[in-house]
Amino acid sequence: MYVDGMAEKRKELGEFLKLKRAQLSPQEFGLPLGTRRKTTGLRREEMAQLAGIGVTWYTWLEQGRDIRVSTQVLESISRVLKLNYEEKRHVFLLAGHHVLLDDQDEENKSLPLAVRHFIDHLTNCPVYVTDEKWDVIAWNTAACAVFGDFGQMGRKERNAIWRCFTSKEYRNLLDDWESHAKKLIAQFRSTASRFLGEAWIKELIDELTEVSPEFKKWWNHHEVLGTHAGEKVLHHPAAGTMVMEHMTLQIYDSPDLKLTIYRPLEKENTADKLKALLIDS
Repeated sequence: MYVDGMAEKRKELGEFLKLKRAQLSPQEFGLPLGTRRKTTGLRREEMAQLAGIGVTWYTWLEQGRDIRVSTQVLESISRVLKLNYEEKRHVFLLAGHHVLLDDQDEENKSLPLAVRHFIDHLTNCPVYVTDEKWDVIAWNTAACAVFGDFGQMGRKERNAIWRCFTSKEYRNLLDDWESHAKKLIAQFRSTASRFLGEAWIKELIDELTEVSPEFKKWWNHHEVLGTHAGEKVLHHPAAGTMVMEHMTLQIYDSPDLKLTIYRPLEKENTADKLKALLIDS
C-alpha cells in the first residue's frame, strides 16, 4: 500500500502547530481576551499577525496543504510559539528543513550528564564525543593520553577533520594516515550534505582546501562512506605501537552527537601500555 510520506508529515505539522497555538494565552502578547472569544489560546489571525505572515498561508499550513514553507517563516512561527530546540527541530524536519547549526545555542549542544558519567567510568578505554560539526566536545583521560590533550587545544584544533589534515602529530600517530584520512573525508561528506550552504561548513571546507593539498584532491572525489567499527594501529610517541578496536555510537537523547570508543587489545601489549600512560599522566 502506497503511503504519501510528505502528506503525513504535513498533517503531523498542522496538528502540532494547532496544539502549540492553543497552549498560548493572548495576554502573553498583550491581546485582549474579550467576552466573545471562543478559541482556546491564540486565534489563527493573531498567530499569523504575530509571526508576520499571511493568515491564509498560515491556515493552509495548519490544514496540511501542499505548500512550500521557508525557513524564515518557520523561524517566525517557532519564535511566537516559544518552541524549545527539540520542538523547533521537530517542526523544521516535518516541513522538510533542518535547524541551522549556527543558530543553536550552547545549552542545546550540551552533553547529557549520564553520558558524561559513562565516559568517565570507562577509565581504561579512550572515549570522546563529536558533534554535528565534528568538533570533539567531551573526552576522558585515556583519550587525552593517546590522542593528545584536548583540554589544551583550541576549538579549531579539536575539530576532527581539521586536525586530521593539519596536525603533523596526529598524522604521525596513525599507522596508515592516508587510508584513515580518505575514509574520514568520505564520512564527513555523508554528514555534511544536510549543512551545505551554512557559513561554518563553507569556511571549514574553504580553509582546508587552502592549507591541505590532500583534502583539496580527495574532497573533489565526492566519495561517501558511513562510520564503521574496526581495528586501528597507532604509533604513540611515548608508548610505541598500539592496536585498538574502535566503534562509534549514536547518542539516543542527542542523535547529532557521536560517541567513539577505543578498546585496547592484547596485541603489542596495548592494554599494558595504556595503563602505563595513564599512570604517567
